[in-house]
Amino acid sequence: MPGTRDRDRAAETSGDSPDPVSDVVRWAAFSCVLVPVVLLICGQSFGGAAGTAAGLVALTCACRALLRQSERHAARMAAEQTIPHRGRHGRTGGGAHRGGRHPGGAGPVGTSGSTPGSTSDE
Repeated sequence: MPGTRDRDRAAETSGDSPDPVSDVVRWAAFSCVLVPVVLLICGQSFGGAAGTAAGLVALTCACRALLRQSERHAARMAAEQTIPHRGRHGRTGGGAHRGGRHPGGAGPVGTSGSTPGSTSDE
């Protein structure tokens, strides 16, 4: 029956991995070994397979660093969630640019001078 192994496997696992980045890095390290071996079996030169392995190792290290940085950023953002967000610039109030009409631009719809084709001497 299709899908029974997936259901059994899902029942066996106790949930998410405690460190998903380590799981990804583990699979990437596995591919860093497997891909050159497959290339050698398929007739690629040893130098070509070694170069591919070196490239995969460099890519894996860069991805691991980015994943760790992303985790740290997410943890920092979660810690800052307790502070209420006050907007883009962290200020409130009715400053000079809040609401109303900006000089040189179109004002809110329905005000004088904001309809197309109208001319005003402002």
